[in-house]
Amino acid sequence: MAAPGFIIKIEKKVKIMKIITQEKIDLKNQTDINEKAIQDYIFDNPSVLGLGELVPIMKEKTQPLGGRLDMLFGDDDNTRYEVELQLGATDPSHIIRTLEYWDIEKKRYPQYDHVAVIIAEDITSRFQNVISLFNAQIPLIAIQMNATKTSSGDVSISFIKVMDRIERGSEDDDNAEPTDRVYWEKRSNKTIMSLVDKVFEGIEINDLGYEKKYNKFYVGVQKDGVAKNYVSIKPKKSYLYLEIKSLEMPEISERIEQAGLDIDYNKRWSVYRIKINKYEDFEKCKEDIMTLVEKAKERYSLE
Repeated sequence: MAAPGFIIKIEKKVKIMKIITQEKIDLKNQTDINEKAIQDYIFDNPSVLGLGELVPIMKEKTQPLGGRLDMLFGDDDNTRYEVELQLGATDPSHIIRTLEYWDIEKKRYPQYDHVAVIIAEDITSRFQNVISLFNAQIPLIAIQMNATKTSSGDVSISFIKVMDRIERGSEDDDNAEPTDRVYWEKRSNKTIMSLVDKVFEGIEINDLGYEKKYNKFYVGVQKDGVAKNYVSIKPKKSYLYLEIKSLEMPEISERIEQAGLDIDYNKRWSVYRIKINKYEDFEKCKEDIMTLVEKAKERYSLE
């Protein structure tokens, strides 16, 4: 058992300072507090986790193949947090359960970004090593709970993030793996690549002296050999995605959507993605698309 610590408590009514002791406790071994009580507290006060302004969505969410996800939170960046809580030390089943529920939610709701969150009283060095292996491929956060009890019997719980998710760089990094036109004609086809040419011409990249840059996952733009991907295109087999790095403009989004085009906005990366099946799709929304492009140019200081 850890040595007692101290906290300073101010009794507001009598205006005197009182020193009281507190000692570390193991929540798993307490009879007067249980996992459900802690779960309820976290769900009602998600800010204690230190993950930003989370919005509670659901507790004990039933999963299609059995089991219940302890807590589900969301935020304004279109991200869902699948949270699993365990008293005591984490163990293999806790990790596997957390990742399984994260994977299920990710597949069921692909329109969101998803982050797995594992909470335990003791995240041992052994399992930190295991978790770090997963974290190379999966957005995973590990949080350790520390509980203390005062002489009056009150319990205080703090949460410390011991492992954060690895943020992925966007695919338009300067070191993106280069390819060429032939690569994309094979991966997509010549018809769609012709559409790529027309869309780039339509958004007037040449007016700023830019040219297409073929990369492994997208076709971006560059100038003097330097990537400046205020816009980029991801060619598919029968359509393409036009991505524009603009601040969100809801009225533009609504008009493009009403015109029959699929459009979504990633708040984390501040990127619009518009699905274009044929050049007529671009033409009927060109004015609104160009408004987004101009905003993207401003963000990149291209004018």
